[in-house]
Amino acid sequence: MKLYNLTATLLFAAIILTSCGNNKYQDIHDDDEKTNADAIVFSKKQQQKTDFAIEEVNIKPFDAIIRTAAQVLPSQGDEKIVTAKAGGTVVFSTDFAVDGKAVKTGQYLFSIENDGLADNNFGIRYAEAENEYGRAKKEYERKLDLEKDKIVSKQDLIKAETEYKNAENVYNNLRKNFLNGKQTITSPISGFITKILVRNGEYVETGQPVLIISQNSNLFIKAELSPKYFSLLGRITSANIHVMNTDKIYSLEELNGKVLSFGKAADINNPLIPIVFQVSNTIDLLSGSIVELYIKAQTDKRAITVSNEAIVEEMGNYFVFVELTPETFEKRAISKGTTDGLRTEIKEGLSEGERVVSKGAIFIKLAQSSEELDVHSGHSH
Repeated sequence: MKLYNLTATLLFAAIILTSCGNNKYQDIHDDDEKTNADAIVFSKKQQQKTDFAIEEVNIKPFDAIIRTAAQVLPSQGDEKIVTAKAGGTVVFSTDFAVDGKAVKTGQYLFSIENDGLADNNFGIRYAEAENEYGRAKKEYERKLDLEKDKIVSKQDLIKAETEYKNAENVYNNLRKNFLNGKQTITSPISGFITKILVRNGEYVETGQPVLIISQNSNLFIKAELSPKYFSLLGRITSANIHVMNTDKIYSLEELNGKVLSFGKAADINNPLIPIVFQVSNTIDLLSGSIVELYIKAQTDKRAITVSNEAIVEEMGNYFVFVELTPETFEKRAISKGTTDGLRTEIKEGLSEGERVVSKGAIFIKLAQSSEELDVHSGHSH
């Protein structure tokens, strides 16, 4: 009887253990099914049809970011103001009297006419300069011959030579710019006309600005910052530039740029601190336009960051897609931090070493509701 009871007890224990093991296995199996159900399948074939990339996230240095608006300005030497060389009426060349027109060095721009004016008449001035030049030249040559015979002093010869050279310079200057009773003005540099400051036929005084020509090759980008950022200004390493109304963002390095200067004090009338960057205009930035600037200042901060293209938004919430296998991905909610325009700090939702979709996240999102991705989704043909 005792042997029978022992056998029954052992058999009952085996049944209990088997039952528990099956339940545990079932729980794990259910979890796997749940995970697989939540995973988004995006095959290698689909990945190859799109601009798709994966990156491993790591904790790395991430600079402090100052986000601000800035204005694009012409640099020194890149812009020339063309002025009137004498008072008179401006007559523009019909080919170049328009903003944005390209011009070359020495190209005729406009003339200044004053034949109808009683004072400062070009014709009279030119005739006077021509006569004075002829007189001074003859006087100098006469004294040069006399000096050989010691009839005139060295001092008198030097004086005659000076008068002759001065008269020659005045005459050549007028002859160079004087044509048919008017003063002709040519372009001092190659570039394009950025602004015409007077109207055709308007009277201008000597030295008055008439138009502005810019080469638009080197530009300044100027921002004005709150004094609270002053402690960071000495540690600025770079900046990213967002061209407004486009999705284009360029680093300072891409534009061969540098920090040119920043203010060391604030003015009572304007408490903001100016900071100026210089860039090469290889992307057709427009002088006078406004850009968005992400100024980067070196700190001890370290963070996990992802490409801005990795982040998708839904109803005000933000997500990334984490790689589970080479062809399955998990949609993961994240908490964003600051951005430098190209990368964004992730405060919560990602761990170091995880792999996320850095390009093509929008296609993963579309794949949630479609077994087969249409790579032309959103386009009409």
